[in-house]
Amino acid sequence: MNRLTLNESKKKLFNLIKIVSPVFMVGAIGLELWNFETKLTTNQFPSSLVLILWLGHIAIASHLIEAVVAAIYAPAKKQKPIQYATYTFFVGTVGLLELFDSDQK
Repeated sequence: MNRLTLNESKKKLFNLIKIVSPVFMVGAIGLELWNFETKLTTNQFPSSLVLILWLGHIAIASHLIEAVVAAIYAPAKKQKPIQYATYTFFVGTVGLLELFDSDQK
């Protein structure tokens, strides 16, 4: 009985992450583009958002690494590398966990 509850909780958490993570990733990319635009023009990036920008740097870098790993292992799991890498970039570790769990189902 506990195992079923744990699996249900895991599924709900993964679904929540699949919704929230892409929103944050698009926001981080938007902040990066805004920061880049301010460097090209005479505008200045708001100092109050610098911490969030750094968190965005970390998120983008870690998700990019996960996407590369997903692209490498996707063919072995009968997935298309580019599509699965893109999916993993936006959902993060959940994508990798699903990829590596796919052969156990």
